[in-house]
Amino acid sequence: MKKILFLCFVTLFSVQLSFAAKVDTVLTYSTAMKKNIKAVVITPEGYAQAKSMPVVYLLHGAGGSYSNWILKVPSLQQHADDFKTIIVCPDGNVSSWYFDSPVDPEWRYETYVATELVNWVDKNYKTIKDRKGRAITGLSMGGHGALYLSFKHQDIFGAAGSMSGGVDITGFPLNWALSKRLGDYDKNAARWKENAVVNMTHLLVPNRLALIIDCGKDDFFYNVNIKLHEELLYKNIPHDFIIRPGAHNWEYWDNAVKYQLLYFNSFFNRK
Repeated sequence: MKKILFLCFVTLFSVQLSFAAKVDTVLTYSTAMKKNIKAVVITPEGYAQAKSMPVVYLLHGAGGSYSNWILKVPSLQQHADDFKTIIVCPDGNVSSWYFDSPVDPEWRYETYVATELVNWVDKNYKTIKDRKGRAITGLSMGGHGALYLSFKHQDIFGAAGSMSGGVDITGFPLNWALSKRLGDYDKNAARWKENAVVNMTHLLVPNRLALIIDCGKDDFFYNVNIKLHEELLYKNIPHDFIIRPGAHNWEYWDNAVKYQLLYFNSFFNRK
């Protein structure tokens, strides 16, 4: 009897595993940068039977890579299952800031993420091929990148978020190799200001882009996130703005990403 019960348990466990979210590392190609770039793609339970599913693009921070999110927050698999959402974690190199660099043509990560990668994912996965089925978010550099890309490509992304985002880069002229992407600040201040998310809110109109912004009270990007929040309020741009205790670390982002995915799930299910 014990043997039969054990075999039943093993069988049930195997069935559960077969329906759990699947994590793949894929190789994509950027024509703009003429190189292969890796990404993690998480497909949820039920993907094989689904006609199409929404996609959340989840960006890493400075010094990181495509594998950061799944290694640091393995519960992403459970989140993908819970929200029936495909999650794509691109590689934005260690310091791209997700710009098309005006000073170095080898760094064209805006084109890669917003156009080349989206097209590749839509071609190779059963996605909702419309802005109503796409969202983008990220942490730190990736939080800036997600808002930057969504502000500039509202035809591609219907919702966007930021966790601890570096949304005003002008106060950090010597950090994170930004000068290599935009040129020295003292010689190119106007360019830096143009590419800072906090100065890009003029691209938005009310209710066009669903937005959620999240930052810890003890984060060194706290003040610039408050500044962005105030700019959005001034321009009457609806958005969810969350401040909680927490700093610039994975403990905070592990918690924050659940709120972001819940928000995007609500967006995807709007009638």
